[in-house]
Amino acid sequence: MSATSAQAVETLAAPPSLAATFLKAVLTARGRSGEGPLPETVLELSDLAVDRDDLADYQGVCGMPVGDTLPHTYPHVLGFPLQAELMARRGFPLPLAGLVHLENVITVRQRLTADDPLTIAVHAEDLRPHPKGTVVDLVTEAHCDGEPVWHGRSTYLSRGRSTPDAEPGTAAPAMPQGPPASRWRLPGDLGRTYAGVSGDVNPIHLYPLTAKAMGFPRAIAHGMWTYARTMAALGPAADGPSTSHVWFRKPVLLPGSVELVVDRGDDGSRTAGLRSARNPETEHLVLTLEVG
Repeated sequence: MSATSAQAVETLAAPPSLAATFLKAVLTARGRSGEGPLPETVLELSDLAVDRDDLADYQGVCGMPVGDTLPHTYPHVLGFPLQAELMARRGFPLPLAGLVHLENVITVRQRLTADDPLTIAVHAEDLRPHPKGTVVDLVTEAHCDGEPVWHGRSTYLSRGRSTPDAEPGTAAPAMPQGPPASRWRLPGDLGRTYAGVSGDVNPIHLYPLTAKAMGFPRAIAHGMWTYARTMAALGPAADGPSTSHVWFRKPVLLPGSVELVVDRGDDGSRTAGLRSARNPETEHLVLTLEVG
């Protein structure tokens, strides 16, 4: 995996334990003000083999057909332990616990299967002010046989001192309107269920008490679950060459019910949204997908 002259590649022998990483992040969170440089480090896992049982569990929780093809969002799950490890280290300027996922862009360059050995690399870039605090991008790249096959950019917010004149981020398209294509009831333990297949044990997703400690009224669904579940509803075309961009609006409180709405363009593109089933004016997610 290539790196710029300012970046040092650190190859790990195995994926970090996310439970241990989040514990470390909580214990070292004090004093992270958002100031200071980002680490000039690329964390890498080489020739990562996909566990088919783990893949099947993920597909089942996210409403996808079970099979060998890697879903559009699955390499993010493989790279997330590296994201968490990088953000939990003392040199990272923002606290990992309580970070809010604002946006994600994924580009799949070719259809991938569980037989493909992947090299996954993660680095951080573009620490910047936001109207509600400070944001940062974590970039995940996957290579197979030396060729780039998947790219993801995750934008996270650390809530804090307001900067009203800061750029809020890329403007999202309007939420699709009309009757819902689907309605999903989300159980109170969905955060724990998804944490079991993704490893993302951020306390804001697990229990009402741990979510309240982070400023939420009760546990919230993982943004990456809502993303993956929406992609599953759009069909398997996105598992091949495609690009998606998702904007996370208001958190989905658990338990709860959401509705999926979809607009399909003449060129095959799609715009999808999740809204509250109880109050359709409450928008949770807007997503665009271009295939090909």
